[in-house]
Amino acid sequence: MFRRVVRASKFRHVFGQALKNDQCYDDIRVSRVTWDSSFCAVNPKFVAIIIEASGGGAFLVLPLHKSGRIDKAYPTVCGHTGPVLDIDWCPHNDQVIASGSEDCTVMVWQIPENGLVTGLSEPVVVLEGHSKRVGIITWHPTARNVLLSYFPKNNCSEKIATVLVPSRISVHKGNAI
Repeated sequence: MFRRVVRASKFRHVFGQALKNDQCYDDIRVSRVTWDSSFCAVNPKFVAIIIEASGGGAFLVLPLHKSGRIDKAYPTVCGHTGPVLDIDWCPHNDQVIASGSEDCTVMVWQIPENGLVTGLSEPVVVLEGHSKRVGIITWHPTARNVLLSYFPKNNCSEKIATVLVPSRISVHKGNAI
């Protein structure tokens, strides 16, 4: 009787190759807050990474073409008073990102066309109304200006989701997202 010793797979002999240091992001202090989040969000222009910050929550916004060692003094997006738990890019505008935090707020940020040159601390819109931390946020994939935010209640079986529709968010060109 014939027995297979090695599992049949077309990827059995495929091996990856590590990128060089100048093609990776290095020296980023990723947040250690324990939450079910990916800690990063990517769109065609930028990558955003939630980082450790004293005195509140912050995240980095890096252009995709920038790689290598990230300076500790690199400008951050900071405006939350608690740690940032989730971030998400708007699918309709590559310069707009939303962040949810332990401070019970959702903030919508406008990133400059060429990325951050100085720190950003003033959001375009602050959405308040949650009684608990905002754990998950996501933009509607087809409807403009529809942002879902979510937070767990004390009882794990009960979950609350809130759909927030911010009014027109003006950008530098005068268009709305």
